[in-house]
Amino acid sequence: MHRTPRPRLRGPAAALAAVALLGGVLTTGATAQAAPRAEGQLTDLVNPFIGTQNEGNTYPGASVPFGMVQLSPDTGHNTGYDYAENHIRGFSAVHLSGVGCGLGGDLPTLPTTGDITQTDYAKYAAEFSHDDEKASPGYYKVGLKTGIDAELTASTRTGVQRYTFPATDKANVLLNAGQSLHRTLSSKVEILDNRTVRTAITGSGFCQDTKAYTVYTITRFDRPFTTSGTWNGDTVTEGSKVSSAAGERNGAWLRFDTGNDRTVEATTALSYVDAKGAALNLRAEGGRSFDRVERAAQRSWEDRLDDVKAQGGSDELRRTFYSSLYRSFLAPNVGSDVDGRYTGWDQKTHHVKGFTYYQNWSLWDTYRTQAQLLSLLAPRESRDMAISVLRIDAESGWLPKWGYGTVETNIMTGDPVTPFLTNAYQQGLLKGYEEEAYRALKKNADGVPPTDSAPVGREANVQYLKDGFAPYIKDRPHAKPGDSDFDHGASATLEYALSDAMLGEMARDLGHDADAKRYEDRAQNYRKIFDPSTGFFRARDASGAFTGPADPAQSEGFHEGTSWQYQWLVPQDLPGMVGLIGGKDAANQRLDSFFAYDKLLADPAKTAREVWVNGPYAYYNADKYNPQNEPDLIAPYTYLSTGQPWKTTDVVHAALTLFTDDPTGMTGNDDLGTMSAWMVLSSIGVFPVQPGTDTWGLSTPAFERVDLTLDRRYYPHGSFTVKAPGTSDADRYIQSASIDGAAQSRTYLTTEDIRSARSLAFTVGSAPSAWGTSPADAPPALG
Repeated sequence: MHRTPRPRLRGPAAALAAVALLGGVLTTGATAQAAPRAEGQLTDLVNPFIGTQNEGNTYPGASVPFGMVQLSPDTGHNTGYDYAENHIRGFSAVHLSGVGCGLGGDLPTLPTTGDITQTDYAKYAAEFSHDDEKASPGYYKVGLKTGIDAELTASTRTGVQRYTFPATDKANVLLNAGQSLHRTLSSKVEILDNRTVRTAITGSGFCQDTKAYTVYTITRFDRPFTTSGTWNGDTVTEGSKVSSAAGERNGAWLRFDTGNDRTVEATTALSYVDAKGAALNLRAEGGRSFDRVERAAQRSWEDRLDDVKAQGGSDELRRTFYSSLYRSFLAPNVGSDVDGRYTGWDQKTHHVKGFTYYQNWSLWDTYRTQAQLLSLLAPRESRDMAISVLRIDAESGWLPKWGYGTVETNIMTGDPVTPFLTNAYQQGLLKGYEEEAYRALKKNADGVPPTDSAPVGREANVQYLKDGFAPYIKDRPHAKPGDSDFDHGASATLEYALSDAMLGEMARDLGHDADAKRYEDRAQNYRKIFDPSTGFFRARDASGAFTGPADPAQSEGFHEGTSWQYQWLVPQDLPGMVGLIGGKDAANQRLDSFFAYDKLLADPAKTAREVWVNGPYAYYNADKYNPQNEPDLIAPYTYLSTGQPWKTTDVVHAALTLFTDDPTGMTGNDDLGTMSAWMVLSSIGVFPVQPGTDTWGLSTPAFERVDLTLDRRYYPHGSFTVKAPGTSDADRYIQSASIDGAAQSRTYLTTEDIRSARSLAFTVGSAPSAWGTSPADAPPALG
């Protein structure tokens, strides 16, 4: 999801120098870099600054995999950190990787010296240089031009900061409770004793207003402060212990004497339940030195990255690959406290039973790539994530669409929760929860949330179930905050139909045959918006008439895309969609035009940067592939169904050149790991071409060998290896494939293939072959 109310294009664009396929690009003048680690560590290859410029909207700060805390600097960008900025307003505790609108940024904390004269963090922000900045997984350090060094690390529910001050009796730490990346509705700060500060912060907003949520924090310093106070608005009061505000600036300041001991450490614990939860989280995970926490964070990341061992490829490819793998594990995030309590979407306190509760659901994005990658590499966590989504339904009455913390935002459209959950089911992650999940999905697929509930669900479902399409109704008033399916009727129809197909597969497996037939029939509703006069999908109004521009390169009726881009979003029935276009020859001609294939062959990297991508938010009114946005992420794999699988490799490998090892090296918003997971899976050569099922399409790997360590509870062999000896820019075409030595002519695998086999091997060459070109080799249509 790439929405932002005010796109801000700052700093130099990514270098446009011609590059070798899958090679490196020229770096910018940036000097910030990954922090050095022990020799041979995979964490050495991760650059957290990738995507921090040109609206990738990533963050460089410290976290652990799926941690509740993401402690990172905020520079003034609406989503947190912008590499083009040179002032830090504070190090705040909550961030999401690659969101398109302001979200999080709670409790920005900044070390200063001297008197407290400003209470607006835009005014007291500290200048810094990238020359004095470095980061690696679980660690961040910056030298501020005030003479203070700041270091950050994290555990699951705490963030730890270490400040090294100059010698002074006025070394301050400012805890700002009243300003954040979203709208702060109210805040309260309490100085409990000479080492401890507690806050409660209630906020709202993500692209639009949402229901409010509250995060509770408690910060414990490693030594007493000499004096303290609070501020409220412009008023600074020394000695004050408590301050509350309703949307105004509000915070606490603590002062230390650093004449002899120049370092100050502070540990902040979070809870989305209450102050008790924050205190329990601090007691469980606090009390350790900065260095101990940092080493533990680094080990947790090394353990994650070590499950994927890639051999071959350029140095830059390896860095971008492992950086993408790192970002794929940043979310969803732990939402339950150490005592098992969490706040449900009914705003009541609940207890986990046999699982960890997770939150933050960018489902319109993640259902296409990241959910599948996690189901492969983190199945235990993926299981708990799916169960957490089911708890949202049980406690609030409806499944989520785009959930943040304890509330629904209703951002984006369609029905993304269905393929998210059916993927979990198809990957074997919902054992014991199959019928509960099915009941929730059936309710979601066949109904609409009531007007007094926050979610919009399938907002256009009444019309869709009656007529077979979601109508596009221009300028229709929004009944609830967030996005409306009626504003994007054509793309909503395609998303509904995709979800119906996935639910039909699940219904058939569970023996609900009548339901399965009904959903399978509805999966064909994509045909209802096909306009034979244009040969493309097109929006229809409430009366059924085609509406909006006939030009398929226009975006009206489609969400963040055009008919050119959405025409390939029929993974449930690509043969049927190809038939509508006029057959395989016509489809291949259209695909070649879509990807500018002739230009791509002549100069892949230039085509990717100048023909496909024209800016981080330039995904409207275009007739070309847009690899930086979700609607056509699967599109390169359409060639698997049109008898020309070698072109999938050509397109995928050209798109991979967009991922580079510098701050502009993220292709569009990361969207909680969506784009990063695309890069990882496409580099391995195994991609989820039918999201919501267990089907994985194949293309030539970017590496000669990738060894995956898998959880034996889900994958009995405990490993799976993908091999492509000699793969290179020149030798990138599959000549043959085999699974455990047996010939594999199909252009896809199933999850069961991965479970039962030990290796997938490709032989590659310099020219396309007949491999995978038979109609029987293509991924099958569903239903």
